[in-house]
Amino acid sequence: MDSLEKWVSLSDICEHLNLSRDTVKKMVKQQNMPGYKVDRQWRFKISEVDAWIRSNGVQDNKKAEGQVHAKND
Repeated sequence: MDSLEKWVSLSDICEHLNLSRDTVKKMVKQQNMPGYKVDRQWRFKISEVDAWIRSNGVQDNKKAEGQVHAKND
């Protein structure tokens, strides 16, 4: 049996993308980034998010939204 990809939390995906929580939530709600709310917690598959970014992610939406900012660390 193949090993299944683990679900990751909002914090994990923020760290993976180097983006703030608010930015990731906006991308899910306004730009249809793949994310799933289970009860009150967001869950993500890193492979789905990476594929979304490569195919139709932030290239034009960044300019249109003017809301995508890297997390300041």
